[in-house]
Amino acid sequence: MFEALNLSCVRDERTLFSGLSFTIQPGEIVQIEGHNGAGKTSLLRILAGLSAADEGEVRWQGENTRRQREVFHQHLLFLGHQAGIKSVLTAYENLVFYQTDSSDKSQGAIYHALEQVGLLGYEDVAVAQLSAGQQRRVALARLWLSTAPLWILDEPLTAIDKQGVATLIELFERHAQNGGMVLLTTHQELPGVSRAVRKIRLTSTELA
Repeated sequence: MFEALNLSCVRDERTLFSGLSFTIQPGEIVQIEGHNGAGKTSLLRILAGLSAADEGEVRWQGENTRRQREVFHQHLLFLGHQAGIKSVLTAYENLVFYQTDSSDKSQGAIYHALEQVGLLGYEDVAVAQLSAGQQRRVALARLWLSTAPLWILDEPLTAIDKQGVATLIELFERHAQNGGMVLLTTHQELPGVSRAVRKIRLTSTELA
């Protein structure tokens, strides 16, 4: 179980949210909603351990994530606004680099991931030569290689075509069906999703 307990976040003397608590159970897809500036990205960074909350704590399997940072990060895949890939490497080399010890390291698995994001034929192209959208898809390809149970994804559907969105949603559902957890922000609805998506809306002071 993943828990947020009484989280507060202040930026530039403005409280983005406070007293925010929720849990995510295996098999759940949870969508964070809120207007621009509500603190969605700040919240995801806190949950992923990349930023500190002003108050409160985050727990993974009952333990504070800051006390078990390495264990927590072994169970987490975080994709933020930045692609987080190495521009001097090719698309293929980036996926090899990011594979975890428990991931399928076969060449076939990497080519399958590239196919899912529409990058077959670009595997040997240096990322620096790819468009911003293609670079984003290299990062998203990591989802097909990940065995991490918890996925925290900041706007994963941005700049993705209709077919790509459908493919990602199918992957989210499969991950949840297998006992994984998906926490994401997105400005759009999740078309075609067959399971219930729990929504958490951020306001300026508390969980709506």
